[in-house]
Amino acid sequence: MRSVALSAVKDDLSRYLRIAAEEEVVITRHGKAAGILIGFASEDDWFDYRLAHDPRFTRRIEAARASLRAGHGIRFEDLEDPKGSNHRRAGSKRAGSGGRRRR
Repeated sequence: MRSVALSAVKDDLSRYLRIAAEEEVVITRHGKAAGILIGFASEDDWFDYRLAHDPRFTRRIEAARASLRAGHGIRFEDLEDPKGSNHRRAGSKRAGSGGRRRR
């Protein structure tokens, strides 16, 4: 994280946007933090930022976490495979192993 005076940012915003794509830039006014400049290296970074800061999305995530804490939900291990068979558990033998192979 880099700290830069507002006057420097105003004089060379393009430079600080490039820097912000790699690290956060704290903008100071009279020596005190006044804001932060966050750059995006890619369109995906911009999308991720918007999603993480969308109040509707964060409310849904919090509601889902509260539901899990309350004991609702299904453990991943208990889900069925899309083909209808249960997931293999660690240490279990594969079906058909040890036998002759059909051709």
